[in-house]
Amino acid sequence: MNAITRTDFNFEGQRSKYTGKVRDVYDIDGRYLVMVVSDRISAFDVVLPEGIPYKGQVLNQIAAKFLDATADILPNWKIATPDPMVTIGRKCEPFKVEMVIRGYLSGHAWREYKAGKRTICGVAMPDGMVENQKFPEPIITPTSKAAEGHDEDISKEEIIAQGLVSREDYEQLERYTRAIYARGCEIAARMGLILVDTKYEFGKSDGTIYLMDEIHTPDSSRYFYAEGYAERLARGERQKQLSKEFVREWLMANGFQGQAGQKVPEMTPEIVAGITDRYIELYENITGERFVKSAEEADTQAILSRIERNVSECLRSLR
Repeated sequence: MNAITRTDFNFEGQRSKYTGKVRDVYDIDGRYLVMVVSDRISAFDVVLPEGIPYKGQVLNQIAAKFLDATADILPNWKIATPDPMVTIGRKCEPFKVEMVIRGYLSGHAWREYKAGKRTICGVAMPDGMVENQKFPEPIITPTSKAAEGHDEDISKEEIIAQGLVSREDYEQLERYTRAIYARGCEIAARMGLILVDTKYEFGKSDGTIYLMDEIHTPDSSRYFYAEGYAERLARGERQKQLSKEFVREWLMANGFQGQAGQKVPEMTPEIVAGITDRYIELYENITGERFVKSAEEADTQAILSRIERNVSECLRSLR
């Protein structure tokens, strides 16, 4: 099981390293970021104890594809993808919010709705809806971006009042969020999928807003299969979906929701292999391309050496 759960590189010009839930980000000369997408997996804002082989490659390659597919809407941070698990991009000052957009009443929004709430992040939700029903119009439900721990729901007015984002910038982020989501929905529809909800991160460099991080991956998005969606909805059945929600559901079924005192259930080799298969399934369905496993090396050290070599060569070409 050659999962990469930790990196510790020392690239030329490296100033710092930031370790996120899934990504290890290296600052190069204060100009570039090297984002290594590890095989770590998180749920309920907790990093799970076992890595998922090929997950990093899946996320990185889907994100790169969609960054390219939305580059006409706004600029993004990506400069190059020198390795299947790595993107190198422009360093930006990130906004301290994540822009979540929901086209359907699912996941966190449904859990809030089911508990009796009819507003989320200051946005009203219609009465009488059922799980996985399409909203009349997509709603934006931002979260504050926590340095660690849980991200928190927050309203547009709270974001502006707290000075997290100026009104002018926030309204531009809303316009970009709706446009990128619309593009993602169009692409998903061509592949027989529904892009249910997703989140975006943005940053600024030299006064320009850039789209950052990953987009439209199974970690940041939820997809339904379009075929049979209406029939399943009418019968009150679960939707056939491609997202990380199946990991959350498995954890909840085994008594874990990230709360204090709860223990992550055992991630057996069979569970891990099953999660890998689901990530590859999403890759092939959303891209229409066969997934080619790049990490066929016998051990993780060989993979780490490959990453270091590929990134170093790319950074030399940028100098």
